[in-house]
Order: sequence, then structure tokens, then C-alpha cells
Amino acid sequence: MTRREEILSTVSRVVAIPCCATKAAAMLCDPDADMAELALIIEHDPGLTANLLKIVNASFFGGGKPMLTAREAIRRLGTLQVLQFIISTGVAPSFVHRIDGYDLAPSMHLQHSVAVAMAARELGRVLGLDAPEHTFTAGLLSGIGKILLGTYVKINAKPILALAMEQGLSFDQAEDAVLGINHAELGGILLQSWGLPLDITEVVCHHLRPDESPEPGVVLDLVHIGNALAKMIGVGLGVDGLNYVPSAAVIQRLGLTAEIVDRVSANVVVELRTVWSLFLECAEDACPV
Repeated sequence: MTRREEILSTVSRVVAIPCCATKAAAMLCDPDADMAELALIIEHDPGLTANLLKIVNASFFGGGKPMLTAREAIRRLGTLQVLQFIISTGVAPSFVHRIDGYDLAPSMHLQHSVAVAMAARELGRVLGLDAPEHTFTAGLLSGIGKILLGTYVKINAKPILALAMEQGLSFDQAEDAVLGINHAELGGILLQSWGLPLDITEVVCHHLRPDESPEPGVVLDLVHIGNALAKMIGVGLGVDGLNYVPSAAVIQRLGLTAEIVDRVSANVVVELRTVWSLFLECAEDACPV
């Protein structure tokens, strides 16, 4: 068995995100999704209901009468934000632990993932793009492969780092050379095994190297740059940022300028400060004791 085959064999042993989160992800890509069904799912999950009401009643959503039910919360937030919330809380508990292979302290991986999602969404807004609604979700899930690959990276840290330094490779390219797979590809395979839509899994798989994707598109471009911006502002930065260079083709396609990059980065920092403590609290509440 090759190292790649060994790593892929671990995918089947990973506990999937809650069923409701998978359904939410599918709904996010389905314009004909039944939001009444989503409300029913939330209402029958005590943990989801509690965290949803905590978020919707938070001060940054404004005053007014407190929301007391999941259906009221959905009306307040809107279906898109509710879907993003469900997927976020579904995966967040797995993101708050330390990932030694990538030198990520507890919650750093979650913070980086949230920053990527925010940056991708904000970049689309600033550029005036009609970005699909699942842009945020794809950004949020883009680094999930690190959770699985971290153990193997830790064991093989010296040869991976040596190869990256000696040959000027990005960390994910060095992962490929030593392990036969990188964390982005593994993340896409994992999410595909959970039944998430191709629109999301392909972006996760290729977000580090969009030029190699057979399915290029605006979501992939936004998440790719969103990941680069999160690294640039130092949010949850680990060793995987070594020698990382964004795609020149994507930069040209999006028409990025230094002014746009600075504006988006500043907006993300402000947004992250606003929601981070509440988001982390919800993630920790969802973690098993």
C-alpha cells in the first residue's frame, strides 16, 4: 500500500458532519430547496436551535423583540445565513483542536477557515460580482483536509519542509511529493464522501492550484484569493503558507489591484473581530465533552 492509499483509507473512518449540515449544503446549491424542511430540521435539533437563537439575538444583529423559535430566527437571518450557520456549526467542532503537523494552535484552523470564507464573500461583493451563494461555504470548508492530513504531515515534517526550502516548492507541492497527496485534494475527497455537492468539493480540492482545475469558475477564483488574503493578514497562519504564491491568471481574471486587496482585507479584519468570539463560543458549545 502506498502512502497515498494509506491516507485515503482513513477517509472512510472519519465521522461525517451531522446529517442536517449535509442537507443544508445540498440546499445551498439547489434553487428549488424547501426552506420549510430546513426549519423543521433545525427545530428538532436542540443544539442547533440553541446556537441559532444565540446568534440571531446577538447585539450585532440589532435590537427589537428577541427571537424565541427557529422559524423566527430564519425569518430574521434569511435562508442563506441560516444555511451558512448550520454548515459552520456542523464542521466547527472538528476545527477547534490543535493540528500539530501544520503548527496550528487550538482554534487557529477555525479562525483561518472563517477568514477565508469571509474574504471570498467580501471580495465578490467589492468586485461587484454575482457570486453564487455557496462561495462562503466553499471557503469555510477549504482547509478541512488538514484535520486528516495533520498526523501524516507531523510524522514527515522534516522531509516536507526540507523539500519546500531546497526546491522553493509551496507546502502543498511538498506534501504531494512526500505523501502522494495534499490537504486540499484530501479535503475535496472527504467532502465528496460525505455527499456534498460537486460545486463545493471541486473548489475545496483545487483552491490552492486553480490553474489545474478542470472546472474553473468564479467561486474557485474567490476562494483561492480569499485563502491568500487570510494568509496575508496573518489569520490562522501555519506552515502551509510557506512559499505560497497566488495564481497570476486568477489575479488577472478578477482584476485585482492593491487598493482592492487592502479594502477587502480591512473589511475582513473588522468583520472577524465582530463575530469571532460568538462563533468560537458556538463551536466550543458543539464540541463533545
